[in-house]
Amino acid sequence: MSYYLSVGEAHRRITEYLNRFSDAVQSQDGRSLKSLLSVSSPHLVSLADALLIFQDWGRLIKNSQQLNDVLQHHLRALHSFRTGRFIDAYNAYERSANAFLLEFRNWESAWAMEAVYAIAYEIRVLAERADRELASLGKTPEKLKGAGSFLMKVFSALTGKGPKRVGALYVTCQLFKVYFKLGTVHLCRSVIRSIETARFFDFEEFPKRDQVTYMYYTGRLEVYNENFLVADQKLTYALKNCNPRSEANIRMILKYLIPVKLSVGILPATSLLQQYNLVEYINVVQALKSGDLRLLRHALQEHEDRFLRSGVYLVLEKLELQVYQRLLKKIYIIQKTKDPSKAHQIKLEVLVKALKWLEKDMDVDEVECIVAILIYKNLIKGYFAHKSKVVVLSKHDPFPKLSGKPVNS
Repeated sequence: MSYYLSVGEAHRRITEYLNRFSDAVQSQDGRSLKSLLSVSSPHLVSLADALLIFQDWGRLIKNSQQLNDVLQHHLRALHSFRTGRFIDAYNAYERSANAFLLEFRNWESAWAMEAVYAIAYEIRVLAERADRELASLGKTPEKLKGAGSFLMKVFSALTGKGPKRVGALYVTCQLFKVYFKLGTVHLCRSVIRSIETARFFDFEEFPKRDQVTYMYYTGRLEVYNENFLVADQKLTYALKNCNPRSEANIRMILKYLIPVKLSVGILPATSLLQQYNLVEYINVVQALKSGDLRLLRHALQEHEDRFLRSGVYLVLEKLELQVYQRLLKKIYIIQKTKDPSKAHQIKLEVLVKALKWLEKDMDVDEVECIVAILIYKNLIKGYFAHKSKVVVLSKHDPFPKLSGKPVNS
């Protein structure tokens, strides 16, 4: 399209953009300014085409505009983005963003907060593209790390006691996305402390969208730390407050909430897994229901790459103890139907045979060790009669239920 654009039309488009930018700043119209500070937005394609034709746009800025450094570097970023030079686009955009942040710090009100949101989002996404370009050239990806440093500067500009603090959670969430992408999740801790311990932050004053995103990422952190009860609370909060029409976001939350729920003994309905295309969990759930160690092992092996990418593989692998508990319970139920008076006495050799049928070869000593762990973890109540190689189950509630709440979409 740009090949058919006249110089005069290109000049007009650039001038119109500059005038709109000036008007937005003078009238403190944050929403309009937000759209003008994007580089990836489709509605700026016509402006980018104009920059390819009329290349003396720097003169127009110098003659007529406020925030000259912001505009000079922003239009350079837009030009580079349009031509697919993402490294150059990022470098120019970072300079523009830094220049804007200097101006923003001097404004007492929070009128430009929407523009700050746009910059925080754009610099992260642009850094990811720039890093892919660097990698393709055989160079070390470094721009996303730079974006993280810039976002920390934005965060510090928002953490005072004034009206700007309402934007701190959005920027925090962008930082989380950077740190998770880089694999430096430990850097989240200092930001979390600032949000959760500062007296001038009231979590409920932040936009609901940002609350949900924050709880999603902090919930994921708790999953990594194996703090499942706190992870359950945070991810459940995110699920309950997520826009019900945003199925993609609900699926992202459930991808982590479901393993957490499984770890505390709550099994989701198959219909829920099918509705949100989380079918990789179906056989995991079935293995827990039936005490089928072989099925759990196959399910983990089949979807190993997906579970590893999500960071939940180790969580799911530890469900093996629950499968042992369920298997022992099935043996208990079978014995109860045959001889109720001796149902609570289970020979370890019976468990060895059941495991062998499930393609798990273990001797009596190994099985005794597993049962000891089950007793220690309070998954079963009982004790060993070592001489007779029998586990004697409690006659009252031998299989305690794990505490938890069911997953509801």
